[in-house]
Amino acid sequence: MNIDRYSDYKTVRGLSRGLALLNALNRLDGGASPSSLAEITGLHRTTVRRLLETLQDEGYVRRSESDDSFRLALKVRELSEGFRDEQWISAIAAPLLGDLLQRVLWPTDICTLKVDEMVVRETTHRFSRLSFHRSMVGRHLPVLQTATGLAYLAFCGEAEREQILALLATRDGPEYHLARDRLALDNILRKARHRGYGENYMGWNREAKIASIAVPLHDQDSQRLLGCVSLIYIAKAMSIQQAAERYLPALQSFALQVRQKLGTDLSSRPGLA
Repeated sequence: MNIDRYSDYKTVRGLSRGLALLNALNRLDGGASPSSLAEITGLHRTTVRRLLETLQDEGYVRRSESDDSFRLALKVRELSEGFRDEQWISAIAAPLLGDLLQRVLWPTDICTLKVDEMVVRETTHRFSRLSFHRSMVGRHLPVLQTATGLAYLAFCGEAEREQILALLATRDGPEYHLARDRLALDNILRKARHRGYGENYMGWNREAKIASIAVPLHDQDSQRLLGCVSLIYIAKAMSIQQAAERYLPALQSFALQVRQKLGTDLSSRPGLA
């Protein structure tokens, strides 16, 4: 199943061609002449010259006065500076979520930490026939009451975990009590690390009928935790153990694919790695 959104609008050819030129210049260290870029991109030299002049007017490329070659200008950095790690995860994971949905049927979420909450960045809720929520992207989830939050705590670094828990422990309300009961919490996190996943079985008071398991998503070197992928289901359908037996291999395979693709994509973009 392809979960990409399709549009009735036609592709803007000029934009596509301009991006092709920027991509070509990004691969060339010393810049290139319009004729060279025409050969590389397969575009007509007149089209290349017109596009380069437009990109120059917008500040994305500059022309050398000595040899009439073009190269990238500093403004192109603005295209990547607002692109955060969680956006990389969403962009890389999104094409793989459709395949995961075919394997597990239940909806899955990609979540990342935002200060003291987990935020849904990508989801298959709107495509799963077993989903009971359609609008999930951008939703904030509690750390201590969800599988994705507990998985994050279990698999993040010790220093980060202590910072998160110190912040949660200052909050009022029963949903933060676990942050102050370190013995109970440590047992939960130790269990998650041993089993390889975080879990929630009707433990979130706002979503008392659901259950979930979640596994970590690491960067390409497995040194940094970027987020988690969780599978969400109706609790009465199966136990946590049954869910893990049926779906944990698929979630772990997905996490491995994301890590491998993240490493491949970033290594091919030296300016953005």
